[in-house]
Amino acid sequence: MASKHDLEQWIVNALSKHSKEASITEIAKHIWTNHEGELRAAGDLFYTWQYDMRWAGQRLQKAGKLKKNSRSWSLI
Repeated sequence: MASKHDLEQWIVNALSKHSKEASITEIAKHIWTNHEGELRAAGDLFYTWQYDMRWAGQRLQKAGKLKKNSRSWSLI
């Protein structure tokens, strides 16, 4: 079952597929397209995954792996 911690890798994968930079909306669409089944089976995460995705982005930023711009994220 997917967890909040899977979101970090899913964000990195989404950014890798979008030339290392994408809007938050593009990242969310990529995650939904590629992980809908996992999200639907993840219990409460299904209802909070977009909120949790933003926290996962914050963790990646603190780890020095992600740069946040006003409307997009990019891999460092």
